[in-house]
Amino acid sequence: MAQAIVLVSGGMDSCVTAAIAARESEGLALLHVSYGQRTEARERRAFNDIADHYGIEKRLDVSIAYLAKIGGSSLTDEKIAVTEADLASKEIPTSYVPFRNANMLSVATSWAEVLGAGAIYIGAVAQDSSGYPDCRPEFYEAFQRTIDAGTKPDTHIAIRTPIIHLSKAEIVKLGIELNAPLHLTWSCYRREDIACGTCDSCALRLRGFEQAGMVDPIPYS
Repeated sequence: MAQAIVLVSGGMDSCVTAAIAARESEGLALLHVSYGQRTEARERRAFNDIADHYGIEKRLDVSIAYLAKIGGSSLTDEKIAVTEADLASKEIPTSYVPFRNANMLSVATSWAEVLGAGAIYIGAVAQDSSGYPDCRPEFYEAFQRTIDAGTKPDTHIAIRTPIIHLSKAEIVKLGIELNAPLHLTWSCYRREDIACGTCDSCALRLRGFEQAGMVDPIPYS
């Protein structure tokens, strides 16, 4: 496949997605989008570490901090607490950033059209969709139609969600199989020094490693 853009947050899912894209594409461009989140600096470090690992020179780091001004999420508003993990809950958690992925995909689409990239990879996981509406497969199907309608006639950009139907345990196993640098990733919603281990993101990650029969390589408090 021709050149592809990979959205890399610095977390485990996007890291494994980058490993898949590296196997499937002729060249990669990595995109990191900050949005005023609590762990912005630590996630940026993870992004650059992953990009360095794969020797990617074409990387773009942009901010859409207006999402923090809009608010409505515990990731961007210090007044809203990051809740303790409840993996059995079907409610939308406080960590949901309203329509965040659409904003990120819009940035990626603009860059893809300029670069002439044929694909945008994003590490969305449907297992998270009970909490995050913009992780559902139907959201990406709809956004694909938006890209097709809103770009030049000779532009052809495909959204690729290679891990969307995998469990966290399957993502861990795939990452290890692909030698993805999981030790460089960061998933914690609360802290930048050492992962808290009890927010939704940490809990999902830890359960994934446990179910995969593996040990998470990053430290927890």
